[in-house]
Amino acid sequence: MCAPIEFFACQWLRNREMPRPVPPCPPPGAPAGFTLIELVVVVAIAAILAAIAIPAYADHLRRGRITEALTRLADQRVRLEQYFLDQRRYDDGAGQCGAPPPPAGAADAFALECAAVGTGYLVRATGLAAKGMRGFVYTIDHANARRTPSTPDGWTGSDRCWVVRRDGSCG
Repeated sequence: MCAPIEFFACQWLRNREMPRPVPPCPPPGAPAGFTLIELVVVVAIAAILAAIAIPAYADHLRRGRITEALTRLADQRVRLEQYFLDQRRYDDGAGQCGAPPPPAGAADAFALECAAVGTGYLVRATGLAAKGMRGFVYTIDHANARRTPSTPDGWTGSDRCWVVRRDGSCG
């Protein structure tokens, strides 16, 4: 609804001699708002933007979780090397890693497992399905060989590095 001041300003503009025509003023009390077509266009634009943004955001979260897993693997490697410097072996004598990996916390998207024998070890980070990381497996061993033995469909694995992107790019 037009305010009285807007109505009178519109009437004043109409009564003045203007070089170009002035659009007609809506009468006082005319309904104001958006038409159904305008609302449908806005909803369609929002849906298109969401269709582009949501997959990109999900991929961004996935790459962040992968980086976290790789950091935990590298940290476990350092812990095992420190244990080796003290004990001259990676295992604890009972077939377990001398420095066991910490258990997966509530926020962790990967579970770490460690296997050690004398002067060798293999640490494996396996993606948790509950965090959307099913199919991802990363490993590191005593020779610092970093591998991605398993990735989900649509991803490319590698025996030479830790894959952090769908195309097989190494991290």
